[in-house]
Amino acid sequence: MINEQLIRDCQQMKRPAQRMLYEQVAPKLYHTCRRYLRHPHEVEDVLAETCFIILTKIGQLKEVQAFEGWAKRIAVHECLAYLKKKTSFAVYMDEDAVAYMPDDNTPIPMASADLMALVHQLPDGCKAVFNLYVIEGYTHREIAELLGISEGTSKSQLSFSRKKLQEMVQTFYDQSFQRHEQSR
Repeated sequence: MINEQLIRDCQQMKRPAQRMLYEQVAPKLYHTCRRYLRHPHEVEDVLAETCFIILTKIGQLKEVQAFEGWAKRIAVHECLAYLKKKTSFAVYMDEDAVAYMPDDNTPIPMASADLMALVHQLPDGCKAVFNLYVIEGYTHREIAELLGISEGTSKSQLSFSRKKLQEMVQTFYDQSFQRHEQSR
């Protein structure tokens, strides 16, 4: 939780407060940006732009308690703006992406870091839609507006992402099982 006085000091353009705010918020926003962008240099570029926007527009923030959500929204919007410049959000229809999953829907134990690593392997457009829908909680209509695509494209991207992730999780599970069997 960011100290309210720190935000007020930033709104008054006090440099030491701005530095402290940056040091507190940048690591959190780095992880937000990392969910959308593939390369560390891209994340750092977008994070720098995000922090610049936050520090220059913090005076517009009316509810100090809303700072963290406001900052995260700026980071997400900056990531999406970056992706729109370099990514095609074409619809993916890959029949090979349908993965075998156990009929009983048995959950496959997996660390969240491993799952996020798999999400990071998705194509940029699919990853953006997946993150917006599943992690950030946006609706397909909101995603369509943010990305300049149709709701149908958003739904198709999410469907492709889920199928691709099922495939990757199954592969991860199979490889883990094989390593476990070999270690016996």
